[in-house]
Amino acid sequence: MSIETVFSSKGRVKILKILVDIGELNISEIARRARLNYTTTNQHLQVLEDSGIVRHKNFGRIRIFRFNEENPRAKRIKELMDEWNNS
Repeated sequence: MSIETVFSSKGRVKILKILVDIGELNISEIARRARLNYTTTNQHLQVLEDSGIVRHKNFGRIRIFRFNEENPRAKRIKELMDEWNNS
């Protein structure tokens, strides 16, 4: 997946920032914090998961999403966001 695809949406960037800052959340809480609707948030999370930057785990019917720090690209994104926030 291209970098343009990942960063082409303000919603995806908001979601990434939330997951970098908070750690892991369910879709409803991500949507609330990003001020997006559930369906849009789910679509953005699918793109981010397909790129390997985000992953999820299931607890019954609830999916918890988290930033995938094992992915080298995700590590660099986190470093960029941390640096940007500390400037």
